[in-house]
Amino acid sequence: MGALATEAGLKQTGAGNRHGGVGGGSAGVGDVFELAAELARGLIARDGLRAPLPDPQRVEGMLALRPGDQGLALEDVAARLGRLVELTPSTAGPRFFNQLFAGRDDAALLGEIVAATANNSMYTYKAAGAQILMERALIAHMASKVGWSDAEGAFTPGGSLSNLAAMLVARNETIEGARNRGLDGRPVAIYTSAESHYSIRKDAGMLGIGRDNVRAVAADADGRMMPGALDDAIAQDKRAGVTPLMINATAGTTVLGAFDPVREIAAVARRQGVWLHVDGAFGGSVLLSRGRRHMLDGCELADSFTWDAHKVMGVPLTCSVVLFPKRGQLQRSLDESASYLFQRDDDEYNPGVRSLQCGRRNDALKLWTAWMHHGDEGYERRIERLFALAQYATARIEADPDLTLVKRPPFVNICFTVRGVDAAEVCDRLDREGRIKVSHGTVDGRPTVRLVCANPQLSEHDLDQFFGETKAVADALR
Repeated sequence: MGALATEAGLKQTGAGNRHGGVGGGSAGVGDVFELAAELARGLIARDGLRAPLPDPQRVEGMLALRPGDQGLALEDVAARLGRLVELTPSTAGPRFFNQLFAGRDDAALLGEIVAATANNSMYTYKAAGAQILMERALIAHMASKVGWSDAEGAFTPGGSLSNLAAMLVARNETIEGARNRGLDGRPVAIYTSAESHYSIRKDAGMLGIGRDNVRAVAADADGRMMPGALDDAIAQDKRAGVTPLMINATAGTTVLGAFDPVREIAAVARRQGVWLHVDGAFGGSVLLSRGRRHMLDGCELADSFTWDAHKVMGVPLTCSVVLFPKRGQLQRSLDESASYLFQRDDDEYNPGVRSLQCGRRNDALKLWTAWMHHGDEGYERRIERLFALAQYATARIEADPDLTLVKRPPFVNICFTVRGVDAAEVCDRLDREGRIKVSHGTVDGRPTVRLVCANPQLSEHDLDQFFGETKAVADALR
């Protein structure tokens, strides 16, 4: 660890009481890392195991979860922590297909460990030094992938809050004085696909725009927002005296993985004079593949863009960025005077003036270590590997008379049904028996199994195992 932990520093840190007490220092740095490494090795060893998860009431009875009056030795805390993670699902092994993220990236994990150890808050250069420059470089690199050369952005605690930041800026840029005086009583509307992420409605409620003022624009048979229906909805609202605030185009819907036609939607946005946001939380990473970036054709025409690195890029949760092509918009919407905090350096080096938060953990470092390790070419290979896994799974479904592909997948999530059984029941039984974690979603009014291929470390054999377990449970249900 060299510069991070000198021999003298280790001796000083290790001088504390190992059994807890005033000040909270209970062991040396070396002891902490040894305990953490032991726990991590145990967690990794469980990745491939069948592990039924008991009901929450039973788990509460198995664990002592409330802190006591007296502190515990660090070794005892580690033992309890070990028991806690034993009863925690693995998201990195070959049995996890449940969310839009999966797997474990060593280089990203390295950055996460160092970020937690350094514990810098990312609001000023004074507090975080070179970490600020690293974050700026990442934002610029991601913006260049969208097609923007002089952009700005901010890291947020997840795609929902990246979308909220975009909606906030869109509201403030559209309605003069909204930041200081609030909404002025005029009716407003947000437009998004009926298949979009639930955060759009949730954010509208949080910002005072109102959930009922989010228009669910019709999608086509492939789950893509229809530009004609969008144009009609905006025109109708304008005739009724409603002010359009934002159009949200989704790049990678949660269930089907559909990509809205951004270029056609951008044409509507420009004609109608409405802010265009692209929610690329899930699908934004296809910009890293030269052969796939056409799926986001026209994204450079957007006014804001959400991108989650903790999904397809494999960075530990959470790591989300919201990007804007025009500098100054974030600061106009988020800056506040705080002389106790912003005490030196130009605002360019104080991202706190462009952040939803004050204190903010360093979510950029794990992305930086991962990207430095893989490079653009490595991430392109990762994306192509995920598409190859999805194509293999699709072929398996189409070749099996007991399985039916609901839609041809545009991305890395595959929706299918199983002959004679309810998809939700199949997913529930797979989970309760500890066989597989996979979710279900509704497509065209019927439940389907939603298989997500987000882990490039999976093999074709792992997918064969997935289908074997799924069919075994289906047979038992029938």
